Amino acid sequence: MKIIGIDPGLTKTGIGIIEVKNNSLSFIASHTIYSSPADPISHRLQHFHKNLIEIISLHKPQVAAIEETFVNKNPLSSLKLGHVRGALILTTGICNLPVFEYSATAIKKAVVGIGRAEKEQVQRMIKILLPKAQFKTEDEADALATAICHNSHHR
Repeated sequence: MKIIGIDPGLTKTGIGIIEVKNNSLSFIASHTIYSSPADPISHRLQHFHKNLIEIISLHKPQVAAIEETFVNKNPLSSLKLGHVRGALILTTGICNLPVFEYSATAIKKAVVGIGRAEKEQVQRMIKILLPKAQFKTEDEADALATAICHNSHHR
């Protein structure tokens, strides 16, 4: 089974795809979708939608896992992040993928064993769990962690 993990962000969204065979995890790919703050929100959301459809078409995952939104000190930032998550969840739904949501704490706990782990700890564990993983950004590492979390919760 292939799992696509998604770490949503308005400027950059991380995507990670893993495959699970016989309880063994394999790295398939990771991507970062960038958007420009100069573009209107409607263009940015459309850009995320279009790129995610291309990634799903390329890798053909069977299930999607996405990180939940946490409430920032700035409510406008949280609202905009919610727009991105909505567009990404809609896109996975259009592609007929079931979508599962996980908190950042649950993701870190599934990967590192500690819900308050630092990003560097998560990245080190990704390298241990997926030795062939070649993520370029921390968003890609977080997306791979989200996919691993889904596997842990649905074994």
